[in-house]
Amino acid sequence: MTEYVSPFTADLIGFAGSFFIVAAFAYSNLTTQMNALWFKVANFLGAALLTISLMVNFNLPTMVLEIVWMAIALFGITKALMKHRVDKGAAE
Repeated sequence: MTEYVSPFTADLIGFAGSFFIVAAFAYSNLTTQMNALWFKVANFLGAALLTISLMVNFNLPTMVLEIVWMAIALFGITKALMKHRVDKGAAE
């Protein structure tokens, strides 16, 4: 992947991913009424950006962590969207 993304650019992408994950964590601790979908999307986006960074600056344990993080976030996003659909249907 280094032919497409320089190591420096990969680091910037990784920092952006870290920002999303830390922002989601801070949000979950500071808010009184959490938007679960936003929280899960921010976690997924952060893990995806870190995964892109790891394709250039590879580290196997961290890559596995990010893949698992994305899978959990994707499960949560699906669950939140299904709940929203059910709640919307019940309101009609």
